[in-house]
Amino acid sequence: MSSESIQSAEAAGDARNCVNKSIHSDNVKEVHHVPMDVIIRPIPSVLDELKVQSLMDTIRESADISVVPPIDVLWIKGREGGNYYYSFGGCHRFAAYQRLKMSTIPAKLIKSNNSDLTTYLGASTPDLR
Repeated sequence: MSSESIQSAEAAGDARNCVNKSIHSDNVKEVHHVPMDVIIRPIPSVLDELKVQSLMDTIRESADISVVPPIDVLWIKGREGGNYYYSFGGCHRFAAYQRLKMSTIPAKLIKSNNSDLTTYLGASTPDLR
């Protein structure tokens, strides 16, 4: 067996044993179906169209929602009690669900605060009510 074949076999094994992890939601087990229209995505996505199409195919073909990992959504309570849902990652998954015209997306809610949001948005952080 050539060294290229061994490397390919090792890479395939690594891919099969890969566990999707998130620094934010690693300890969050519950997955919610969050309405797409409440999620705020303030940073424009740069998408790999082939990846989005592949995710769309996977979502269409499987009834098992765990096949595509949930996105992480920061859940922030405004100063007057409003609920705000921000997502910064999972852009390909979000685009796939959006293009499939799905009303909800599987997501892990991470209770957060305005200070965390400022980490992402800096001086552009809105006044959440």
